[in-house]
Amino acid sequence: MSVSTDSQLFEMRNMMMESKSLSTSDKLLAAAIDLFAEKGYKSVTTQEIAAAAGLSEKTLFRKFGTKQNLLERAFDRYHYTEDMARLFNESIVWNLHTDLLLVSRTYHEIMNRNRKMNMIFIKEGDQLPGLKEYSRTAPEQLMRNLTDYFKAMTERGKLIPGNPRVQAVQFMVLNYGAFLNNLDDEGNFTSVSLEEFITASVQTFTRAFTP
Repeated sequence: MSVSTDSQLFEMRNMMMESKSLSTSDKLLAAAIDLFAEKGYKSVTTQEIAAAAGLSEKTLFRKFGTKQNLLERAFDRYHYTEDMARLFNESIVWNLHTDLLLVSRTYHEIMNRNRKMNMIFIKEGDQLPGLKEYSRTAPEQLMRNLTDYFKAMTERGKLIPGNPRVQAVQFMVLNYGAFLNNLDDEGNFTSVSLEEFITASVQTFTRAFTP
């Protein structure tokens, strides 16, 4: 499956860093993400982050306190929790195919937009105390959203009765696996586009679970 290149996905972020309108905190967050993804969390110093953002190390400490706090704030800023919560609260139409297409497309748009942040977690998560648990907030919230959705769809007679949590896991693993396949520019299945995968997998899921 193919997606836009990493440089294309982050062109807007790089342009934002050059903008005078970008806040001090956002400059530091963007610089930290770029450096952590390139060199690894432990190899990057707070002085390097501040310099890349065009700011002083003193400013970094005043805004974030520690390097790990900076990383945690980056997760807060760029994960999909709020966007997905808004989707389930405002955009669901109670049509399985339509809703799951929207969930999948939104998930991949956010995950790929923030590929560097996700790469940091995948590479560094086991090495940083508390980070792995901290970064589980977004997927756990999405799990609850999907579980509640599948339960409600079953109650409405629009989904085959089953375990809604298991159904949520199935759908999440399906999409996370697709994201991992596209995580680098050498995707394993480049002959199938991401949109083709989303369309076909949602269609299969819909047929399997519709009464």
